Amino acid sequence: MNPILKKLFGGYSRRELKRIQPVCNAVLELEGKYKAMSDEELKAQTPALRQRLANGETLEGILPDAFAVCREASDRVLGMRHFPVQVLGGIVLHQGRIAEMKTGEGKTLVATLPAYLNGLAGKGVHIVTVNDYLARRDSEWMGKVYRFLGLSVGLIVHDLDSGARKKAYAADVTYGTNNEFGFDYLRDNMVIYKEDKVQRGHPYAIVDEVDSILIDEARTPLIISGPGDKSTEMYTVADRFAKTLKCVKVAELNDKEDNDQLYNGADYIVDEKAKTATLTQSGVKKTEAFFKLKNLTDAENLPIQHYVNQAIKARGVMRKDIDYVVKDGQVIIVDEFTGRLMYGRRYNEGLHQAIEAKEGVKVARESKTLATITFQNYFRMYDKLSGMTGTAMTEEAEFREIYKLDVVEIPTNKPMIRKDLPDVVYKTEKAKFNAVIDDIIAHHKTGQPVLVGTISIEKSEELSALLHRRGIRHAVLNAKFHEKEAQIIAQAGRRGAVTIATNMAGRGTDIVLGGNPEYMAKAEMRKQGVQEELIPEADAFSETNNAQILKTRRLFRSLEEKYRGQT
Repeated sequence: MNPILKKLFGGYSRRELKRIQPVCNAVLELEGKYKAMSDEELKAQTPALRQRLANGETLEGILPDAFAVCREASDRVLGMRHFPVQVLGGIVLHQGRIAEMKTGEGKTLVATLPAYLNGLAGKGVHIVTVNDYLARRDSEWMGKVYRFLGLSVGLIVHDLDSGARKKAYAADVTYGTNNEFGFDYLRDNMVIYKEDKVQRGHPYAIVDEVDSILIDEARTPLIISGPGDKSTEMYTVADRFAKTLKCVKVAELNDKEDNDQLYNGADYIVDEKAKTATLTQSGVKKTEAFFKLKNLTDAENLPIQHYVNQAIKARGVMRKDIDYVVKDGQVIIVDEFTGRLMYGRRYNEGLHQAIEAKEGVKVARESKTLATITFQNYFRMYDKLSGMTGTAMTEEAEFREIYKLDVVEIPTNKPMIRKDLPDVVYKTEKAKFNAVIDDIIAHHKTGQPVLVGTISIEKSEELSALLHRRGIRHAVLNAKFHEKEAQIIAQAGRRGAVTIATNMAGRGTDIVLGGNPEYMAKAEMRKQGVQEELIPEADAFSETNNAQILKTRRLFRSLEEKYRGQT
């Protein structure tokens, strides 16, 4: 829209917010009514609202009461009452749209409003996060509100059996990652009997960091594979041959040039932009000599071509500690979007086997695809789809075209005070890293917590080594240490803390200034052998005479005070 017209008539978001403001006002006007209720009276609103739905009322009809009930419960259980702008965000999500909310505006809390409302229908609500850490954190943290109000909460993470998954999907609100939801759908399509399915349909999804999942990863295929029957010996042979070849890397190949002539002496050329590796005429001749072939391009030699092409790609394109890591004798893919290890996922077309040969670990058999779907096609199956992120307006056209979703920009609760400083450019990487270290030390001396973002495991470890030399204590959060992720993040906000992270600690990660004494107290309780089922009861609000639960709560309070004193 023309900037002058936008100023005169207001943009799309402003008009849409004006249209739903009366609904928001209706929610806010009910605050006094529910504030005056006892805990038992407030909990009784859930069956009452469900009865209204059973009597024929719509979700829109009960929205003001449901949002107001959830808002009051959140204040009692979490000590957080949704701000008016968060209520607006909740309405936008319920309507099956995308709410753009700036970083730190409480998107996690916003999702409780439409999740509670739609959860009342009993068909299930899926809240989709970008990683297991966030799914677990949000299901425990926001789950307190749903459980207080009598809704069940499920969690889908890696390594659950089908029984546990089915139980989690049967809950009113289910948290999980885009990968887990997608793979469960694929597995459901492979079962023989209907009762063996774990999902019960796709009525409503709230996608956190929606631009990352629905746009950046839209065409990423989820693939379930079965073992193939080909021998793996040739991957080792091809890798042994690839090791002898001379590689030249270029930023981008020009198809109009004679690259063989231009890069004379190279056996294969790596195009870093396209992520391809191509044999030159010199490389072809060496391949023919090594494998005793007359003509590599003959049809019967296609398998040899395949093995060699994957071997040079494994050596020239795929980078250890950036694209993958080697752990416990296995090659594990690092997700390029989240920086996390993707257990159980393998590169296709023999590339994974070529990397295994390169790294000297056991080469597994090639796999064949049994079922596949892209995130784009999976999420378009939902009857109602909504999402939230801090950066959606830039992809507004794609959201409208592909998913028929519009984007509504939600204003901040208070004026923005964060300073976004301009980029600083250095001539060399060494100069840049030295400046980064000096900046870290300067802020560290004042006691200010510092978070350093890096693009790869390799870079995070380089910075870590430089900090060690300067005697600065710090924590490193990358895919190699993902088991410690929750603990590192819980302490990253403490006074004087320095944390180096890859994009694992990117989207959706909340670092609490002063540290997170609640997390540390629960971690200490686990170390002391407190039963896992008692941990959620440690800070629950339900009345009980159970001696074990009361003892657990006393222990939690004492440990929380201990860690609060250390912040």
